[in-house]
Formats: sequence, C-alpha cells, structure tokens
Amino acid sequence: MTNDGLLIVFSGPSGAGKDTVLQKLLESDPNLRLSVSATTRMPRPGEIDGTHYHFLSEASFQELITKDQVLEYAQYCGNFYGTPLAPIQKWNEMGNDVILEIEIQGGAQVMRKRPDCVGIFILPPSLEVLEHRLRKRGTESEEAIQKRLAAAKDEIQKAADYDYVVINDDLADAVQAVAEIIHAEKRKTTRNQDLIERMISPC
Repeated sequence: MTNDGLLIVFSGPSGAGKDTVLQKLLESDPNLRLSVSATTRMPRPGEIDGTHYHFLSEASFQELITKDQVLEYAQYCGNFYGTPLAPIQKWNEMGNDVILEIEIQGGAQVMRKRPDCVGIFILPPSLEVLEHRLRKRGTESEEAIQKRLAAAKDEIQKAADYDYVVINDDLADAVQAVAEIIHAEKRKTTRNQDLIERMISPC
C-alpha cells in the first residue's frame, strides 16, 4: 500500500453538516490532518494564528502566489484567502492524509491543480432538511436563509465535479462513509504502482 498521504477536498452547502462530520473524522483518525487557510485580514478576538488561520501580511501572501506556493486563493472584501502548499506537501510526504474544508470555487482550483486529489461532497438528505437545519440555528434573518438556500442549489449542481457524494442524514453513517472512501482510495492500483512493480521485479 502507498505510503504517500491523500489530499482530500471536502465541500458542501452551508447546513449540510460538514463541520460536524469533519470533527468526528479528525477525532477518529490520527493520520488525518486539517489544512489551515492563510489570510491577510486581521485576527478577530479569540482567533489563534496557525489554528484558525495563518495570518499573513499582504506582501507575504503575494510572495506565496509568486512562488506558486498556494494551492488556491481568492480575494474577498479587500483581503486574500488561500491554501498554503508547504504544510500539505510535508504532511503528505510523512504519510498523513490532508483534508481541505473548502468552498466550491476553491475546490475547483485545487482539483485542477492536483488531479490526484480526492473530492468528497457532503449533501443534506433533502433541501427541506437543509432549510430546517438553517432555521434551527436561529442566528440568521429570513433573507439570509433564503440566500443560503439559493446558494445551496447552485453548489449542489457542482457535486458532479467531485469523486464522491456522501449524504449526511445520520452522522455516524456519514462519518463511516467518508472513512471508507479514504480507506478505499489508498488501495487503488493507480496509487500503488511501486508496490506492484516491487512484487514482480527480480530480487
């Protein structure tokens, strides 16, 4: 079996339960690492550098772009956001699987740049359930909820660009499904050519 870690792109609409699934995965799989994004915005109260984000100056972020050391990036409200490449390479070389919890546009950039990555899209059981979950939060206005539902419909159409879809109806089942995908991906023949060649090569 390959010793190289996987790069996993993990996306889905707001309310699908990505954060909860991911938290359970990280708790159950000591080999899994979570990529931390970089940003040029200032830290908010309680945010820790290296935990919530890597907080960089614009000059430092631009240097990463120039050196092709970001997997993906975008500019939003005057600030840059992106995925640093170096930690991912380090973890993968150590055999760790790295998961990027990322929005659709960023995920598309990563999948173009790293066609060897594994794309997993988390779906709600239905749009009705998604709406119920958003309303249950009790933190957003009706207008904000409607915007999120409209965005979710657009995002779900992009699920076909991913390798796998997992429906988050029962949390334990969804976590197990993602774990099984990771387990199977590491055993693909395309990821284990060196092992096959060692088996058939003369000593």
